[in-house]
Amino acid sequence: MLVAVSPDGRLQDLRADGSPAGPPRPAPDLAAAIAEREAADQPRWVWPATAEIYPVLLRAGVRVARCHDLELTEALLQGHAGWWGAPRSLAAARARLRGLPVPADAPPRQPEPPGFAQGALFETGSAPPAAAGFDVLEAIHEVYADQLSRMSGAEHPGRFRLLVAAESAGALVGAEMGHAGLPWRADVHDELLRELLGPPQPVGPPRRLAELTAEINDALGLRGLHPDSPAEVVRAFARNGVDIPNTRAWVLKRVDHPAVRPLLEYKELYRIWTAHGWAWCDAWVRDGRFRPEFVPGGVVSGRWATRGGGALQVPKVVRRAVIADPGWRFVVADAGQLEPRVLAAVSGDRRLAAAAAAGDLYAALATDSFDGDRAKAKVALLGAMYGQTGGAAIPALAVLRKHYPVAFEFVEAAARTGEAGGLVRSWLGRTCPPAAAAWRDAGLDPPDEAGSAESPQGGASGRARGRFTRNFVVQATAAEWALVLLATLRTALEGSKAELVLFVHDEVVVHCPEEETAAVSEAVRAAATQAGRLLFGQTSVRFPLDVSVIGAYADAK
Repeated sequence: MLVAVSPDGRLQDLRADGSPAGPPRPAPDLAAAIAEREAADQPRWVWPATAEIYPVLLRAGVRVARCHDLELTEALLQGHAGWWGAPRSLAAARARLRGLPVPADAPPRQPEPPGFAQGALFETGSAPPAAAGFDVLEAIHEVYADQLSRMSGAEHPGRFRLLVAAESAGALVGAEMGHAGLPWRADVHDELLRELLGPPQPVGPPRRLAELTAEINDALGLRGLHPDSPAEVVRAFARNGVDIPNTRAWVLKRVDHPAVRPLLEYKELYRIWTAHGWAWCDAWVRDGRFRPEFVPGGVVSGRWATRGGGALQVPKVVRRAVIADPGWRFVVADAGQLEPRVLAAVSGDRRLAAAAAAGDLYAALATDSFDGDRAKAKVALLGAMYGQTGGAAIPALAVLRKHYPVAFEFVEAAARTGEAGGLVRSWLGRTCPPAAAAWRDAGLDPPDEAGSAESPQGGASGRARGRFTRNFVVQATAAEWALVLLATLRTALEGSKAELVLFVHDEVVVHCPEEETAAVSEAVRAAATQAGRLLFGQTSVRFPLDVSVIGAYADAK
């Protein structure tokens, strides 16, 4: 059963092909109408964008089981056609379908910390439905029908339909996590900040940063140096006879100078103060919950991003403030060695798949082909996936190429395609973007892993492009596995008190009553198994999870 939802307050049943199955029905109280229909038969809701509609429904106490997000689907389809980054709104999709000028997408809405005053139902940063200049409900069923047709023409239609379903389910999960919020103790946060930084000051940085600033200046023989200014620090070291290209931690750790130790400490504490200090807590934590805005598929590999709050980049020391409610616990599940296991599954390399059937893939590789040297096996496999070609990787890669030629050729072929300017796709059909990564222009919190497939590294050369696509085919598929796990787990938790509260790449955090922890742990493991089966069929590759039941997030393995 399909039901189109227009934010102007109308519903319409659709047939399986997207055509109307009846006349539009006005719904003056749209949230109540959706709740009534959801209770009756749990239809799949077809709407312009989950991010615009679902958070408002959640605030009205309405949850839905399934949806089809037209905007997210349009982005996937445009990428598959080689038009990654093209406008994806309902208005843009309708215009393309009708041969009209395609309007640009509205600029990203600015993040609003919790507690902001919400206006009328579905009042968002986008133009209100009345100003769209067309019948929104009519556009919904036209675009949906067109998307169904285009999905059927994808390279692997069945896989692509799974990707679309998982992406839409992920959008529901993201909105629900933002609504539920991550338990956060503001008093504990204040204590740890005072422990690290000293008490907050009326003006200027806290005491510890001031002390480190003085220590750095003394070590460099200066006065007035601002350690948070990379340009000033580089010039200061140059005046001391030390040439450094930048102030990144790995560069500084190679320098033998008394200013390095306090500078590294300053950089770490300054980031905590500015990104997750008292001002951040005041803005983002309300009623014992941190409620960020998650952006499913927000980066090019399909991994999630956040818009405001930096939920994917909370330092481990700050996680000490993430404490479960009394009588509740966190179930934290982390997929170990996920990307190498995905490579084994997608490449069809039987020997690597046999190793991935073991608990520790790197140890199995070491026993099979690297004379028991686990570290060398890990270097080889990561080097193949990330394009490392120098140092200790050279002999290790030679062994990998000899013993696992199918897997090695899989990433090599993706690299060659990327170097030639071609497109590569994930297992389910997410397509790599052009060389320039677009997340920088999307108003998102940046990713937290430099050098990964979601980094803006392409464009400098064909070789850089090849490194991008080499890892994209693996990382994007790993993101799909995690997304399918998340959608499967969401369904499994229905009817319980457990709530999904955080999802970071390949780690899922569930907040649940203590008596439900065993059932939730089993549900997470079952979801991982089912995700592997849905994506790869009856593969011998295992996708084990490290599952922890803890009271504080900082205690996770």
